[in-house]
Amino acid sequence: MKTVFNEIDYAELVKRIESAKPETQRIWGKMNVAQMMAHNSAAVELALGDVKLKRKFIGYLLGGFIKKSFLSEKPFPKDSPTAAEIIITDARDLENEKAKLLQLLKRMYLGGEKGATTHPHSFFGKLTPQQWGETQWKHLDHHLRQFGL
Repeated sequence: MKTVFNEIDYAELVKRIESAKPETQRIWGKMNVAQMMAHNSAAVELALGDVKLKRKFIGYLLGGFIKKSFLSEKPFPKDSPTAAEIIITDARDLENEKAKLLQLLKRMYLGGEKGATTHPHSFFGKLTPQQWGETQWKHLDHHLRQFGL
């Protein structure tokens, strides 16, 4: 499975992120391209442990059942639910958001698996460093595909 910790997979994400333009339109969903970049930055901050969300009650109930699909090679479905704390609805500047995302992603890549948080995912619970790298790649891929990138 692809991961942000692999040089080739990381480089692919960087190229796709850099290709975003202000006129890039979504194929599905509600966010514009700048909001999508900000949303992904927030997700990487969770994976790095910069931001820690409390475990959701619903996650204790359902997280274990859904975790296997979440960790599989199967792409995330369109309009998948997300933590309210990382939903972005305000106006954002694309170039600033791209730069922030690229900086955070580089930090995660360079830090390797040792740099991944040990804090549990707010819905799925404990993830290994390898799983954090894979799910971050999968999450970024999901949103880049959302914009045809």
